[in-house]
Amino acid sequence: MLTSQGEDFPRWYQDVLNKAELADNGPVRGTMVIRPYAYALWEHMQAAVDARIKAAGAENVYLPLLIPQSYLEREAEHVEGFSPELAVVTHAGGKDLTEPAVVRPTSETVFGELMAKWVQSHRDLPMRLNQWANVVRWEMRPRIFLRTSEFLWQEGHTAHATSDEAGAFARRIHLDVYRDFLENMLAIPVLVGVKTERERFAGAVTTMTCEAMMGDGKALQMATSHELGQNFARAFDINYTDASGRSRACWTTSWGSSTRMIGGLIMAHGDDQGLRLPPRIAPVQVVVIAVKDDDPTVTAASTLADSLAAAGIRARLDARTDQGFGRRTTEWELKGVPLRLEIGPRDLERGECTLVRRDTKQKFSVGAESVVATIRELLDAIHTEMFTAARDRLGRRTTDATTSAGALDASATGFVRIPWNVLGEHGERQLNARGVTVRCLQASDGGLPDVETPSEELMAIVGRSY
Repeated sequence: MLTSQGEDFPRWYQDVLNKAELADNGPVRGTMVIRPYAYALWEHMQAAVDARIKAAGAENVYLPLLIPQSYLEREAEHVEGFSPELAVVTHAGGKDLTEPAVVRPTSETVFGELMAKWVQSHRDLPMRLNQWANVVRWEMRPRIFLRTSEFLWQEGHTAHATSDEAGAFARRIHLDVYRDFLENMLAIPVLVGVKTERERFAGAVTTMTCEAMMGDGKALQMATSHELGQNFARAFDINYTDASGRSRACWTTSWGSSTRMIGGLIMAHGDDQGLRLPPRIAPVQVVVIAVKDDDPTVTAASTLADSLAAAGIRARLDARTDQGFGRRTTEWELKGVPLRLEIGPRDLERGECTLVRRDTKQKFSVGAESVVATIRELLDAIHTEMFTAARDRLGRRTTDATTSAGALDASATGFVRIPWNVLGEHGERQLNARGVTVRCLQASDGGLPDVETPSEELMAIVGRSY
């Protein structure tokens, strides 16, 4: 069914997208069609991230898709960072536009204009806004969910009275929203750190990142948070009047995550049989399969599926008995459903059913009366064990190096940890020339460094990436 990961990991990834019916190529090169099963995944992701964002105090808004080109030109570094990826509308309604409009690559500039209008007094601060939207960044080397010319995401933007307040909020989003979601919903352990100046978001003074290791040892950036200092505030006149009546520039942040997380989920947990979904994010947590086409079996399977749904478990009945049993189990394995509950005539006679775990392939019998309780326990256990397995792989495939040459060699199989004052910007350029990047800089204890962290205490995490 699938190319093996060991034979060709990118080909395996493409096979999973096709065979598990997750996505297809769009009609315009570089665009994608998200199919129902993957979109259900995105809806669960969106709901979980959105709840965390709102708990942090941000509110949702929606801004226009088209942005006047002059808006981007007001922040020179920002537009320079995005200019190769911009899609620009010059003609509409049968006429040339008086000013070209950029199709939203990100909304910093529009948020800047609106915050300048909405923020007047210190009483208006902090202003914390978030948008769920699509964006367009013209991609030369597209790969579905990882790099496409159009994708879905959320982007948050805030304005604060002080640098400390802005920095604290950006860190809160990064740790309490992104890291918490990635680890506690997707079961993906992440390294948190800051980007080097070379890798920093255009216009930011600090970029924080969540870096995850995929099944082939490469890195994937899963979410980022940016402290923008007063760069955008000065460019867009985002000012407030303080308690003494003086006008001051705000301190702003931005932060985002996208449908790239679906790609990360596939590559972090998948195996040669297809997807393996952590139960908390899976659209279907348990599939109940009627093995044979007889009324008692189908009725029992339907009753069990209803009981699971009533208990708050996302269950689906598979009574397609006109199709072979093996074909159906293979389909659900491909789709990564965490648990398979199989019921046949013999199971009914014994008052049992058969449970199969997708992650470990473990199969065992359970009494019908204890199915719901057993499944609840298993769903929690599966999440924990999937996270532990991914964390163990991250540990096994992260090595230490003391020279840039050593870091280059070790990056062929995973991540490399090297002191930043040993690697430095010169070593970073050397690695970049060989397709290796500094994924992030961490404090010596593996945490997020702050502005006071001495450079000699910073550790660089180096790797090849998607």
